[in-house]
Amino acid sequence: MPIKQKKESPELHLVIKTKECNPMNPFQEASNGKWQSPAPSTSKNRDSRTRRRGGGDSSTSKPAIEYQIPGSCCLESRSCLGEAAEIPLPSSSKTLRFPSRPGLGRAGTRCIVKANHFLTELPDKDLAHYDVTITPEDASRAVNRSIIAELVKLYRESDLGMRLPAYDGRKSLYTAGELPFFYREFGIKVVDEEDGINGPNCSIREYKVAIKFVGKANLHHLGQFLAGKHAAAPQEALQVLDIVLRQLSDKRYYPIGRSFFSSDFRTPQRLGDGLEAWCGFYQSIRPTQMGLSLNIDTSAAAFIEPLPVIDFVAQILGKGALTRPLSDSDHLKIKRALTGVKVEVVHRAHVRRKYRISGLTSQPTNELIFPVEDHSMMSVVDYFQEMYGFAIEYTHLPCLQVGNQTKVKYLPMEACKILEGQRYTKRLNEKQITALLKIACQRPKERENDILKTVQHNAYHRDPYAKEFGIKISEKLACIEARILPPPWLKYHDAGKEKQCLPHVGQWNMKNKKMINGSKVARWACINFSWTIQENVAHGFCHELAEMCQVSGMEFSPEPVIPIYSACPEQVEEALKKVYRASAKSKGKDLELLIAILPDQNGSLYGDIKRICETDLGLISQCCLTKHVFRVCKQYLANVALKINVKMGGRNTVLLDAIAWKIPLVSDIPTIIFGADVTHPESGEDASPSIAAVVASQDWPEITKYAGVVCAQTHRQELIQDLYKTWNDPIRGTVNGGMIRDLLISFRRATGQKPLRIIFYRDGVSEGQFYQVLLYELDAIRKACASLEPNYQPPVTFVVVQKRHHTRLFVSNHKNRASTDKSGNILPGTVVDSRICHPTEFDFYLCSHAGLQGTSRPAHYHVLWDENNFTADGLQSLTNNLCYTYARCTRSVSIVPPAYYAHLAAFRARFYVDPEEQKNGSLGNSVRTSCGRGEATVKPLLALKENVKRVMFYC
Repeated sequence: MPIKQKKESPELHLVIKTKECNPMNPFQEASNGKWQSPAPSTSKNRDSRTRRRGGGDSSTSKPAIEYQIPGSCCLESRSCLGEAAEIPLPSSSKTLRFPSRPGLGRAGTRCIVKANHFLTELPDKDLAHYDVTITPEDASRAVNRSIIAELVKLYRESDLGMRLPAYDGRKSLYTAGELPFFYREFGIKVVDEEDGINGPNCSIREYKVAIKFVGKANLHHLGQFLAGKHAAAPQEALQVLDIVLRQLSDKRYYPIGRSFFSSDFRTPQRLGDGLEAWCGFYQSIRPTQMGLSLNIDTSAAAFIEPLPVIDFVAQILGKGALTRPLSDSDHLKIKRALTGVKVEVVHRAHVRRKYRISGLTSQPTNELIFPVEDHSMMSVVDYFQEMYGFAIEYTHLPCLQVGNQTKVKYLPMEACKILEGQRYTKRLNEKQITALLKIACQRPKERENDILKTVQHNAYHRDPYAKEFGIKISEKLACIEARILPPPWLKYHDAGKEKQCLPHVGQWNMKNKKMINGSKVARWACINFSWTIQENVAHGFCHELAEMCQVSGMEFSPEPVIPIYSACPEQVEEALKKVYRASAKSKGKDLELLIAILPDQNGSLYGDIKRICETDLGLISQCCLTKHVFRVCKQYLANVALKINVKMGGRNTVLLDAIAWKIPLVSDIPTIIFGADVTHPESGEDASPSIAAVVASQDWPEITKYAGVVCAQTHRQELIQDLYKTWNDPIRGTVNGGMIRDLLISFRRATGQKPLRIIFYRDGVSEGQFYQVLLYELDAIRKACASLEPNYQPPVTFVVVQKRHHTRLFVSNHKNRASTDKSGNILPGTVVDSRICHPTEFDFYLCSHAGLQGTSRPAHYHVLWDENNFTADGLQSLTNNLCYTYARCTRSVSIVPPAYYAHLAAFRARFYVDPEEQKNGSLGNSVRTSCGRGEATVKPLLALKENVKRVMFYC
């Protein structure tokens, strides 16, 4: 993926400060006033909207300590002098090395788990790489594969020297040993499958195939890498093995990315609107500590149902729609659903010609005419009757347009059938998503059995390509030693009966507990957008919610400042501003909290409320659906109270070790923990921006409050472009800014201290982007720090969090209920850092949550940079313990909260696109092209109000 380089400087640098900071005056004001004057570090100022009671005050003073900044573990040498040592960050992936594993973890209770990794023996043959050029060039991999398959069929025993090559469908062909030539051309004839004519009249296409020797793919380096003797993974060798093991599946099934699907695996199940769910399997070769491993997992995806087009239309619009002409909205709906879909004709006995739909005619079939050879005009209805004896029944419906723009062809809908095996790539509706998740959701034992059946069905020991290349694959799941980390003790307020809590199997409740820092809500109002909720029902719900907030430990006014206001969703902006003004007029002070009751199906209403409240009014809001208001549940009210408390600046709970100053590499010096994520627009929204979000802890040592900042950036850009930026101001000159800088300043204002250590959890990065993201974003962090104070370079630990992987962990004995949670999954706290992990680098799998349904997916954490010298136990325990501090529920969560919060903030920011832009079609005008330069420019999101930025508004 292309990287947009920083404009201010092409040079990437890293400055490591080894001089110790003065702990008693950690934030000296720079001469140019770069750091803002900090607020006094008192508990009152640190929690201005929060009340503290007795032993619940988590800012208890700690004896004076001497801060020491750890040095970098990633540098071969470092300065021991008092001056700062300036060391350049490697400018390319060739010179950059990720941290080595600092030994295996030892904490926790040891156990044995199974993983869906299958040991693969490394072949002992030299692999030859050849370049393939096919003329005329075809864009389809399927066509290319059929050409090479025909070539192998004709020439394997002669020109190819009995070799069975593996082909990637594009330019690369690999053999186990060299072919008997350096360069050769072949003439190949293949049947045109698109033509669809069977028998002697079928259409034949001729191709010229040129094969040229490129070099050898050396497997020795791969063996050295797996043994830990070679630092960089030989990607070409891994790619070759992956291609070899895909060859047979590419022929048998429908390949989608790294997965393969077939309607034969399991009977397809309808999702509605002409779609169905297909099951399949994912396959990938991976280098691990135990050697090469084949990762196999079950998959499910939405495919277009292979129906007659007329039936497909009936599924989308309803059968009644076929009896009348299409309305404009129905025409647009069908056009969107069918454009790009491949069909075959069914009105000709021995011809099954295939086409891709390019659109629909604007006129119905009975109005369509076209010129014929004698320069007269003929109707489509007459043509099909006279030419093929095919009587068109639905003449009031439009025709399908196929072919290119210069030569458009018309096909009646009832003369076409949708081809099998076409994955649906557009957005699914909520009903379809629910149905697909239900199909994909398998209990651990079920999933394990299906994976084993897939391996047996694929019969790799009989795979001719695996045999040719000498690859052997075990049929047994990998057995691994794991450890179950203990849950952390949580601290609640001393006013409650239970002052401390030890979670059980990843969960606990608020019974007999009070929030450690309950916020104060004196001025609140309620607005009801649901026409089915009567005022007395709404009032009763609000009363019970206020009571729950009080019981949970908040100072919450029992009555709203104005009576509950009912409004229509269509007048959302007018209603919100009316309530806001009326509340301010009633009490003479601004409203603090708005409770909004929404219909269960509310369209854009939720997003509109969040956008107006957070970017215009500077108001915190809590939305509740009608179904929850009708059926008031204590657990629901308790969860809403948790959300309201953190949105208003309070804390629900903190780690007992945090307020006891006992967390290694966090409690010793002021530490800030970041979370970052980028969310991309859904398929089809080609012009919409990507949204980046960064959150950072704002309290130390508690590390539970996280402020967040968001920004729009170039479409599909994964690197966070606004982490650090500079611009020229006509008055102030060069101005420094960016997300990291803003959050560092915010931390200092909140705590009165500057961060002396940075821990950065980065979500949403694939393995192929590790180097790019680290080089760009670590450099941005360094520049942001340096812009605040000369030589200010706190040590950084940069950890990537991955959830989109296919490793699953299973208990060794499903009958032993003591080793599983209620859903049959591994216990929360299960960590694996051996066998299936990277051969040399610092990574681990952590299942920090209890499963609710299906098979739990452990999070994968990979350390890309570590100047804080974390031990395996240190980082694993910190990450696991943080998962118990998630503010929105009394459960441990599956990924570390700062990464989770960044994802929530990025999702929320999609609502901050200017509504005027949305009126012009989705988010389509949010990304524009600069005149003259051809560079994509992104229109900024609506800005959050300052008071909203300071709290966890995204919860």
